[in-house]
This record gives sequence, structure tokens and C-alpha cells, in this order.
Amino acid sequence: MTQKLVETRNLVKTYVLGSETINAVNGVSLSIERGEYVAIMGTSGSGKSTFMNMIGCLDTPSSGEVLIDAIPTSDRDSDALAKLRNEKIGFVFQQFNLLARTSALDNVAVPLIYAGQPSAKRQEKSAAKLTAMGLGDRLDHTPAKLSGGQQQRVAIARALVTEPLILLADEPTGALDSRTSDDIMAIFQELNAQGITIIVVTHESEVADHAKRRIEFRDGKVIEDRMVTNRLIAKTRKDTL
Repeated sequence: MTQKLVETRNLVKTYVLGSETINAVNGVSLSIERGEYVAIMGTSGSGKSTFMNMIGCLDTPSSGEVLIDAIPTSDRDSDALAKLRNEKIGFVFQQFNLLARTSALDNVAVPLIYAGQPSAKRQEKSAAKLTAMGLGDRLDHTPAKLSGGQQQRVAIARALVTEPLILLADEPTGALDSRTSDDIMAIFQELNAQGITIIVVTHESEVADHAKRRIEFRDGKVIEDRMVTNRLIAKTRKDTL
């Protein structure tokens, strides 16, 4: 039996700029099931990032509904949305969003602080996730002492440390070279094989072709929703996961 993990119902996001009204997302209804690996595609201004912000509970719709694990989000205040995000969704961003003067271990532990977990448990869980990412020997390194690929693996460890249902990645390879990008795609495919639902927002077809399903936006609407044929399989790294 399938389970809808993300569901949107006639989702609309409208911005008013002077005398102009812009429908950044315009009546989108779709669902993403547990265990899927979905790429959300589109050029700049297509609505894909606005859509991502709403399903990530980072922004609220003008109308329509977002449900995360069957939980409606429209009637929740900012504190409740923050709790839902922390419990259900792990985020990975293009620029890593790591604390510059903080060790890899403490960067990964940040979501556990918000979750109210004690220090010893935070350290234990964070070390385990970093070790799984092949960074067990770099727990005390600050971001400046890590390569771009290593920083993104720290960010993935941070996203996973609360054991979320969904990994939501926004242009996760945008700041990386092609070889390192392939490493990150391999990690995502391995995580998905373990049962984690992956949603990647990207404008790159090659990144999207590592997913199992491709949803493309244009002018705030979904113009294509299909399974990926001739899917790319990234080389699994032996020193991660």
C-alpha cells in the first residue's frame, strides 16, 4: 500500500509587485509517496523554488493546501511549522549553510539542539552520521578546512541527524565540480535505496536524470510529470554510507 508523504491541493502562491500580480505557483495538485526519489525541474522563475519553500514549510501558500505525512500545514503557526520541519524534513542547500566557526560535529548537532536532545546524545548521533558520510576523521574540522564536497556531506549529515522522512535538496550540486557532484548523487541514490524519500530541486537535466521521477514547472504550473527513463546511476563511494 502506497503512502502519500507530500500532497498539495490546488496550491497557489501570489505576489503583488506594484500594480502587477504574479502567480509564482498557480493551482498545483500533486503527491509524492514515501520512498520516491523526485526531481523538481524548471528554469529561473518557473515556480519550482517557491513550490519547494511551501512543501518544506518555509513559506505559506496564498491558497490551497500542503500536507506533510497527512498533516495539514495551513492552520499551523510558526512554532508548529518549525517543529514539523525539524521532525519530518531534512534540508540540503547549494551553499551548504554551515556555521563558519563551528566544527563539523557541532554543525550536524544543530537540529538536535532545537529538538531538545541532551548534549551527549547530540554528540553521539552527529558523530555517527558524519562517520557514515566518510568524515569520521574530520569531526573537529571547521568548514574552512573542508573541501566543497566534504562541506556538502556535512550538510547531508546534518539533514539526516533527526531521522527525517524527507530529504529536500535545493540545487545540491550547484557549487560543486562534476566529479564531486557525482559523489553527491551517489549518496542520494544510496539513501533512497535505504528508504529515504528524496526531493531534489534543480535546473540541471543531468541531476534530474539521477532521480526516478521528474516534475517540471513552467510559469507556476506543472507541465510534465513522468518517470525517468534511462536513469543515470552514480558510482557509489566506498568510503561513505
